[in-house]
Amino acid sequence: MAPTHEIVAPAGESLSPAQVVQLIAAACPRAAYRNQRVLLLIPDSTRTAPVGLMFRSLYDQIGDAARAFDILVALGTHQPMSEPAICQRLEISLAERRDRYRRVQFFNHAWDNPQALTRVGMISADEIREMTGGLFAMDVPVEVNRRLFDYDQVIIVGPVFPHEVVGFSGGNKYLFPGVAGAAILNFFHWLAAVITTPKVIGLKWTPVRRVVDRAGALVGVPKLCFCLVVEGAGLAGLFAGTPESAWEGASELSRQRHIVYKEQPFHTILACAPPMYDELWTAGKCMYKLEPVLADGGELIIYAPHLSEACVTHGKVIEEVGYHCRDYFLKQWDRFKHYPWSVLAHLTHVFGLGSFEGGIEKARARVTLATQIPPDKCRRINLGYRDPKSLRMEDFAQREPEGVLLVPKAGEILYRLTNPPAWARREPPNHLANGYTPEETEVSNWLADQGPKSVVL
Repeated sequence: MAPTHEIVAPAGESLSPAQVVQLIAAACPRAAYRNQRVLLLIPDSTRTAPVGLMFRSLYDQIGDAARAFDILVALGTHQPMSEPAICQRLEISLAERRDRYRRVQFFNHAWDNPQALTRVGMISADEIREMTGGLFAMDVPVEVNRRLFDYDQVIIVGPVFPHEVVGFSGGNKYLFPGVAGAAILNFFHWLAAVITTPKVIGLKWTPVRRVVDRAGALVGVPKLCFCLVVEGAGLAGLFAGTPESAWEGASELSRQRHIVYKEQPFHTILACAPPMYDELWTAGKCMYKLEPVLADGGELIIYAPHLSEACVTHGKVIEEVGYHCRDYFLKQWDRFKHYPWSVLAHLTHVFGLGSFEGGIEKARARVTLATQIPPDKCRRINLGYRDPKSLRMEDFAQREPEGVLLVPKAGEILYRLTNPPAWARREPPNHLANGYTPEETEVSNWLADQGPKSVVL
């Protein structure tokens, strides 16, 4: 499914603003938006993308013609953004906000407010069974922000990167979980956790992507999607079309530009979290993108001296449960099944692979925090601690032959081994009858034995 419009810069180059404006003009004829109500979905500040360029260009093209041109921040479960923060995300000044963009309304998604949501349908247990290869079989209600239906056209703007839950971000992911309710986002985050991050991240057609696209089909409002592929400080590609078609082209370019291959794993990785990751909930991406090259028994250090919180929204659950491997939860499911599944997914994504046998948990590798989170709290949440003041980035640089890797800006670029071990290798969908490895099939059988009443949202 080809995108309606696309432009890709040659390797090592970036698209110019003029090229972006030209593509937007082709994708959004001004006459088609006359007197239309337009809602622009954008990511929050935890995603790297020229959102300001896209916003200004779109507004210049159709803003004056449209009856309404408003902003909804696709937060998922992240914290709401203030008006100054949204202005910063849009790269406009407060003076411009009061003048040129005064009639643009700003909205934050509220995933946990029932009054802000509307149910658009249900994905049946039979569909879930088919899409997940039998890992799950349960009805999943689908809710989205009700504001979507106050508009004639929804325009989605967001980057595409390798992603731990869905394979590659972008497309319908800005609806789910971007502006979704709790049930659907809890379900598919835990689905990804059961499969495990290394067997999801950087792969296009994952079970979660199928679920997200199926949910997107239930949102009956016209949707135009701009998928951005960011490289360095520039824009490597821009794709416009339906959420599915734009994502198809952008994810392929992301696969080419956002995955780095290494010959050998590293026993020590210093992953430097950029300031846009202001809590561990997002800084955990450092682990997700680097786990595939972390050696057995190795240590990954999330270096984020600016970070002082695990998560504002979900911090209580994180402190109560702690970070653990997947099987720690699965083999004690009655103990943990009532917690939000998306939080359990985060806890196992950050902890990484491991085992839980005879009541003893064994991690494949260690995750250590070098942040403002104190050592006693790190112990409580089951992660390691290092004093960030004791670490110098330069001490980790230029040491790859020794098995030491420094990543100055971690969290977006995926690292993989050219010859990955079995735990990081995904077989082709038809390799087995259900597309899963024997280990995953065992998990599927285990889940089935628990009965549908044990699998609650």
